[in-house]
Amino acid sequence: MSASGSAASPGAGPAGGVKDDELADLVRRLVAALGRYSDRLPFDLDRQKLRSLTTLATITITLIFAWKLLRAPQEQPWRPRRRVAPSPSSTSSRSRPSALTSTDACSSSADSRAHEAINQLFQPVNLTLEQLVRHKLSEGRRVTCRLLGVILEETTPEELQNHVTVRPSVLEVLLEIAKFCDVYLMERILDDESGEKVLSALSEAGLFTNGALIKDKVLFCSTENGRTSFVRQLEPDWHIDTSPEIVHQLARFIKYQLHISPQRAERVASNVFSSTSLEQFFGGLDQR
Repeated sequence: MSASGSAASPGAGPAGGVKDDELADLVRRLVAALGRYSDRLPFDLDRQKLRSLTTLATITITLIFAWKLLRAPQEQPWRPRRRVAPSPSSTSSRSRPSALTSTDACSSSADSRAHEAINQLFQPVNLTLEQLVRHKLSEGRRVTCRLLGVILEETTPEELQNHVTVRPSVLEVLLEIAKFCDVYLMERILDDESGEKVLSALSEAGLFTNGALIKDKVLFCSTENGRTSFVRQLEPDWHIDTSPEIVHQLARFIKYQLHISPQRAERVASNVFSSTSLEQFFGGLDQR
């Protein structure tokens, strides 16, 4: 029993003897170094005190060495690994990927349903023209509108002296606006004959039928300032024009304006919108 116990003690092995020899050799070298150093000092050093210091240093080094030995991981003897029969837990762990797969499938299905619901929510709504007009005009009740370049094909007063053509694509929108808005049409003309031609063309287009528009609310002037004066006196909720100068002048006085321009113009103010045509402005909610 004692033989086996001594064989099992950690210090009896070859590794333990080597470590003890290293510690003793380190202590001897330390004592010799301290002795040589004391001889070189310019004053006398008590040998007894030196031995005490040497002893203290030796104890300190021994404690440090022992602490490192205790912290060193002990080598585990190699043991052959035994094969373990598959247990229910391992079986369940093997079946776990399939469970994860089914969970991922459920999550993917839920995500697809969520995406479908979102797509349905943000699908464009097919609004009627009446709903579009009401939405775009923000429930405005009075609208003033220039004729040239908006309602008529012509763009200059000089053209009105020869012919007047109502744009067919604008008729439906204009009649829808007139259903719930007080509409005033206005233009600068060079002579009275041009005014008569304009009224005749509007009548032939059916704009005065059933009181949709009123002839007395088609106004003519001889200058651009005259049109600006008309708008300021009428105080509409919306004014529609092609002149950037007039739009800029009226931006401080009119609640909303629509600037009609072949090229999409930059907004001069937050209450000024722009479009290439009147019907294009009411073509969809995304145009606003």
